[in-house]
Amino acid sequence: MFNREKIMENKMKSASSLMILPLIVAGLLLGVTAAQADPLSITLFSPIQTGLPGDILSFNATVTNDSVQTVYLNGDFALVDSPLTVDDSPYFSGYPLTLDAGDSYTGVLFNVDIPSDAPVGLYTGYFEITGVAGPDDGDEVGMVNFDVQVAPEPSSLLLLASGLAGLAGMIRRRMIR
Repeated sequence: MFNREKIMENKMKSASSLMILPLIVAGLLLGVTAAQADPLSITLFSPIQTGLPGDILSFNATVTNDSVQTVYLNGDFALVDSPLTVDDSPYFSGYPLTLDAGDSYTGVLFNVDIPSDAPVGLYTGYFEITGVAGPDDGDEVGMVNFDVQVAPEPSSLLLLASGLAGLAGMIRRRMIR
């Protein structure tokens, strides 16, 4: 009789465990908040651009309000790898202060300045529009990533090519002897 009571007790524990599991899962699902997408989508015409030291590159974009409410475009935040810098004045001077639901605007979003002493290489950055899409001021309402490839100056390439040609000529002359 003792074994039978023990078996019944174990079955009751198993049944109660099975009932608690759905409650835990439901609690976790209710406790998780859904991730909200940015209300603005930003599409750069050319998200990867190449420039020479001393160039200023313009990034044209279409900004679209994908939400069902008006979005206020209050500011921005931009960052690019050093020594390049982002000039956001085209955004402030050209873009509207608000975009109604479904509206879009196309124009120069920002410029990237490449200093004359910038090393050759790939630089990454992002541009974020801040504003009001809800009750809080200064939220991120749209963001886009971009890349800048700094290429060597043509005169540097010419100098490199002439040096390689001279080196090849020296090697050829030594091989003939």
